[in-house]
Amino acid sequence: MDGVRIVEDEVREVIRLRGLDPSRESAEVRRIVYAAVRDYDERSVRGTLPRLGALDEVTRQVFDAVAGFGPLQPLLDDPEVEEIWINSPTEIFCARGGVSELTSIRLTADQVETLVERMLKPSGRRLDLSSPFVDAALPDGSRLHVVIPDITRRHWSVNIRKFIARAQRLDQLVELGSLTPGAAQYLQAAVSSGMNVLVSGATQAGKTTMLNCLTSAIGTRERVVTIEEIFELKVNRRDVVALQCRQANLEGGGEVTMRRLVKEALRMRPDRVVVGEVREAEALDMLIAMNAGLPGMASLHANSAQDAVTKICTLPLLAGENITPHFVVPTVASSIDLVVHCERTAQGHRQVAEIIKLGHRVENGIIESSTVFSRTNGELTANPQADFHHEKLVRAGVDISALAEVMS
Repeated sequence: MDGVRIVEDEVREVIRLRGLDPSRESAEVRRIVYAAVRDYDERSVRGTLPRLGALDEVTRQVFDAVAGFGPLQPLLDDPEVEEIWINSPTEIFCARGGVSELTSIRLTADQVETLVERMLKPSGRRLDLSSPFVDAALPDGSRLHVVIPDITRRHWSVNIRKFIARAQRLDQLVELGSLTPGAAQYLQAAVSSGMNVLVSGATQAGKTTMLNCLTSAIGTRERVVTIEEIFELKVNRRDVVALQCRQANLEGGGEVTMRRLVKEALRMRPDRVVVGEVREAEALDMLIAMNAGLPGMASLHANSAQDAVTKICTLPLLAGENITPHFVVPTVASSIDLVVHCERTAQGHRQVAEIIKLGHRVENGIIESSTVFSRTNGELTANPQADFHHEKLVRAGVDISALAEVMS
């Protein structure tokens, strides 16, 4: 056994005897690790114990092993790493700036399982043959997704998506080059006046960050309720309630779905409802809430803004056979005001690709829409023929002529 493993076992024994929780009492654990490493180093000088090497590096390794997530902790601590995934114990990848790379980390199958169990412990979620999939949030807000055999061919598949919030407000998106000042000002006015916004894009296109930034435009006195499958949104305000789904227990009961959360949110006196990601029949409940005068925002996966409109018209049909396009399409037209489509370029840069405005007219099952902003030669520009007028902007007292002049 090498010196690092000996120190790690000694530290674990001290933690056990003192009854410490490494996840909650990290400062005390760090002091124990520091003392244990120095004590071992002195003993190794006087005796036959294996030498440790660089003490600072050993201290970090031992602390990561007992209080963090072992060899993966340096990747979790690296602000440039956006996502980590394990295809097999010897194939561990990460993404930096939207570009994937194979890491030098090598684990055993037992180490992967132990790490996953440790990651799931704070959330109380389970993973077994009856529930081979799991979604959970890590203490730092990262999203964990795991699939086990026999759903996978042989090895456990692990994905950790870190939520790196480089922007919390729309003006910060402008600084990052994701938005132009004119588009940011338009979205600011749209959200503050109560327009309903749908954010679309592919995986890792920046939808969650965009939702977070849009919430910064909500009035300070408004009460916000967020609904997510796993907590990812970080709404920076005081009057906010965050809700997340819950898996069924071992007896098959206790499940809390997105549809249930949308209905419960309406009983919580919300001024705004933000749905982290619409995937299934909860789209119907969300549209009904918006159609009843409750402003809201949501995100969903789509390849373009128009595809997002088509998808939001299709998802409610999953709610039951009695739900038809003749009801859904007009409801979408009267509920959704704007679609903001995000994209990630080949270089990994996240940006707004287009913004479209939906009208209330429906002809042959197609909702009237107009492009407000689009990318031309890589630049997000306002459509010269765009009609920025909207009744909600008028009611909020927004000077639409001045707004259009700023955006042109």
